[in-house]
Amino acid sequence: MFLFFLPQSADMSAASNLRSEDQFLCSICLDVFTDPVSTPCGHNFCKTCISQHWDMNQSCQCPMCKETFSTRPQLRVNTFISEMVAQFRQQQAAKPGEVPCDVCTGTRLKALKSCLVCQTSYCQTHLEPHLTVKRLKRHQLIDAVENLEGWMCTKHDKPLELFCKTDQTCVCMLCSVLDHKNHEFVPLREEYEGKKAELEKTEAEIQQMIQKRRLKIQEITESVKMKKQAEGLIKDLEQEISELMERSSEVEQLSRSEDHLHLLQSFSNLKAAPPTKDWTEVRVHPPSYEGTVGRAVAQLEETVWKPMKKKLFEAELQRVQQYEVDVTLDPDTANPYLILSDDGKQVYCGDVEKNLPDNPERFSLCPCVLGEQSFSSGRFYFEVQVKGKTKWTLGVATESINRKGQITASPQDGFWTVWLRNGNEYKALDDPSVDLCLHPGPEKVGVFVDYEEGLVSFYDVGAAALIYSFTGCSFTHKLHPYFGPCINDGGKNSAPLIICPVNQTESIND
Repeated sequence: MFLFFLPQSADMSAASNLRSEDQFLCSICLDVFTDPVSTPCGHNFCKTCISQHWDMNQSCQCPMCKETFSTRPQLRVNTFISEMVAQFRQQQAAKPGEVPCDVCTGTRLKALKSCLVCQTSYCQTHLEPHLTVKRLKRHQLIDAVENLEGWMCTKHDKPLELFCKTDQTCVCMLCSVLDHKNHEFVPLREEYEGKKAELEKTEAEIQQMIQKRRLKIQEITESVKMKKQAEGLIKDLEQEISELMERSSEVEQLSRSEDHLHLLQSFSNLKAAPPTKDWTEVRVHPPSYEGTVGRAVAQLEETVWKPMKKKLFEAELQRVQQYEVDVTLDPDTANPYLILSDDGKQVYCGDVEKNLPDNPERFSLCPCVLGEQSFSSGRFYFEVQVKGKTKWTLGVATESINRKGQITASPQDGFWTVWLRNGNEYKALDDPSVDLCLHPGPEKVGVFVDYEEGLVSFYDVGAAALIYSFTGCSFTHKLHPYFGPCINDGGKNSAPLIICPVNQTESIND
C-alpha cells in the first residue's frame, strides 16, 4: 500500500500550506475526495471514481500519468488523506449563518456564489463550470444568498435585475416592458450602491447623535457631582452660621453684663472664635446653580422677571393695537364650502358645497378666504377669535398667491401664517416650519404687520404674549388678511373664526 505523506522535515506550517482545495480534488470527478485511494504510481483518486474508470476500460491505466498496470491493483482507502480531507471539509464547511453549497454531498461547503438562472448556490469547486463553460458564463451570478426564490419575480419567474424608481420596487426585465412601462429604471446594483451610501451616511449621523448624547450624559453627571458638592458646602455654611449665631448671642449677653469680674473671667473663653473655614477662595462650578442657587434664581424669575416681562409684552401689545384696521371677509375669494356671516366678520366650514362661479380669485380646494382689504405699505393689526376650534390657520398672504388645487403655505409661496391642528399642536409655517409650545392655547389671536420693516407678528391677546414673529420678510405685492377655518370635522371644529374689534382693557386683563 502506498501512503501519501509529508516529508519528515515539514512542520505544521507546511501542512497548513498544503491544505488548499486543489490538494484534495479528485482529477476524475473534480470534487473533494470521497474515500481517497492511492495507485502504485503515487496518484490519488476517489475509490469509486478510479474503480469505475477501470471498469469502463480494458486496461488499468492511471488517468494522470498513463502508467499501465499488468494486474489490477488492490485499492485501499488512504487513511492519512481521508483524515486530511475530513479536516479540510470541516474547515471549509458552511457555518451557521453562511450559505451552504447546494451541490456538495456529505459535508456541505460554504457557497461563494448563487446563480439566478440555475437557482443554485455553489462552493468554489462546483462554481468552476460557471466560470469556464461558455454557455454557463452567460448566467447571472450574485454573492451567495440563502433565499434564492426571493430574487425571482413571482409574476414572471425571471431574475429581479432592475429597480423601478417610479414605484420604488425591484422588477424583472418583463416587468419593465409590461407592468412598469414608461417608468424610470436603474440596475439593481446601482440602486443598491446608492441606498448603501445613504445607510452609511445615516449610520454616521446616528453615531454622531450617540456621541452627542454621551457627552450630554457626561455633562449631566458632572452637574450632579457639582450639585452634590454645592449642597455639601451649603450644609457646612449653615452649620457654621448656626455656631456663629450661638456665639453672637453669648457675646451679646456678656457685653450687657455689669459684673466686672464675670466679664473679665469669661472674656478669655470667648476671645477665640468657633472653628470656621476660610470661604474666600471656595468656588462652585456654574452647574451647581441647578441646586439651591438654581432654586433661588427660579424664585427670582417667578417674582421679579415674569411680572416685568408680562408688563413689557402688555406694553408691546398696546403699541401694535394702535394700528387696528377694519377687516371684512371677501366672499369672491371664499371656498364654496365656507359659510360667511352677513357682516363679513365670521366664517366656518359647512358640509355642502355651494354652487358658486369659479372666478380666478376663489380658492377652489382649500377651505379658506381672504380679507377684502389689501395693504402695500405702513402697519396694520387685526384680531381673530379662535375659541372652541380644534383647527385653524391665520395670517397674511400676497395677492398673487395660488388659489387653485393644493396650496403650500410658506413664505416663499406668499403666506405668513400660524396654525393649530389636533386641538393642541401649534406651528409657525416658516421655512422650515417651527413647532410652538402654547399651553394653554390662545382664544384670541392678534396679527400685526409692518410692511416696510418686513415683520409679521402673532400675539396671544388674552395672555398679552408674543406667539411668533416672521422677520426679514421682503414684501413686493399687496398683502391680504388670510383666514382658514378648516373643515368642521363632524362638528368638532364647527366654531367660526370671528374678526373682533380691539378691546385693549379686555386683552390686558383677560
